[in-house]
Amino acid sequence: MSTPRRIAVIIGSLRKASFSRKAALAMKSVAPPELDLQVTEIGDLALYNEELDENPEATPQPWTRFRDVLRSSDGFLIFTPEYNRSLPGVLKNAIDVGSRPGGKSSWAGGKPAGVVSVTPYNNGAMSANHALRQCMVYLDVPVMQQPEMYVSNAGKSFGDNGEFTSDDTKKLFTKFIGAYAAWVEKLAK
Repeated sequence: MSTPRRIAVIIGSLRKASFSRKAALAMKSVAPPELDLQVTEIGDLALYNEELDENPEATPQPWTRFRDVLRSSDGFLIFTPEYNRSLPGVLKNAIDVGSRPGGKSSWAGGKPAGVVSVTPYNNGAMSANHALRQCMVYLDVPVMQQPEMYVSNAGKSFGDNGEFTSDDTKKLFTKFIGAYAAWVEKLAK
């Protein structure tokens, strides 16, 4: 068996029991062995300030760590809640930190991404998903187009530790991560 592809899992919520985190843990449980899903924390990333990149010695260590993770990954899975019909500020900040300094984006390289948007409500999550896709297109990160993944009623979909509460949700996640694994391999060739 070949070495699994290292996938940076970025969770756009800081809450330890967030639905986005539970969805990411659930996704890990059904990931095929050819993917090594590694949660990459973003809560310690200071708000982006270009002045901190002007002097490499002033660059915050968490920024360097995050950028190194992005560079060393074979792809990205991003889980986002929807805040006010868009992505949360903490996730946008992580995207900005990874894209800087100018001309040295850690997102660069055509690595495949998958986007999962999560909401506790019946409707929603589509706006955050598409706002995130817009950012990734600009950063030249090819995002898997189909299947799209919008998770509604997330409070009923996962247990406390990210376990699935229904077979239908598990099947949906299994289908998505299988398609993502194929997307990763397609772009690796």
